[in-house]
Amino acid sequence: MSVPQIVLRVPTDEDAFSWHRVFDDPEVMKFFGGRSAELSAYEELTARQRRHDAELGFCLWTVLGGDGEVVGFAGAQPWPHTSFGPVGEIEIGWRLGRAAWGRGYATAAARLTLERLRAAGVAEVVAAIDARNERSIAVARRLGMERAEEMTTPAGREGHCFRLALNRDGAHVTAPA
Repeated sequence: MSVPQIVLRVPTDEDAFSWHRVFDDPEVMKFFGGRSAELSAYEELTARQRRHDAELGFCLWTVLGGDGEVVGFAGAQPWPHTSFGPVGEIEIGWRLGRAAWGRGYATAAARLTLERLRAAGVAEVVAAIDARNERSIAVARRLGMERAEEMTTPAGREGHCFRLALNRDGAHVTAPA
């Protein structure tokens, strides 16, 4: 399979509507509660990602396919939870609309994310993935990530925490407290 043409950009206000539209699919949201969030959640998420980009130099970027259409997001952010999982770490992640599945977008976007994170001085990333999400587990493995530990969400879902060291030169960016 050839590497697909993608662009990662900082999310705009309008991307909240696009994310809401492409994620409004029970199959896409199967491992994220089973249904799309309200539009207001995507408005808050895109605003938070713009702050992350301004403050940290990375975020969950909007993924544009070769035709310039929004197909989802990919990137990294400080782990957003304080009660479980890899608290205080930088999480890499991706979510694509179903029309983009199986076309190499997730892997291409995640690899571009890793390049940007290395340039930003991030030393290590984690990926917290639902234990049943074989597609995302396959992406993590293609990135060279290794399964490091298990976790259980407050909702009782089992997950795997994958890790990947990025910079071995001692430079380190941590999540803000």
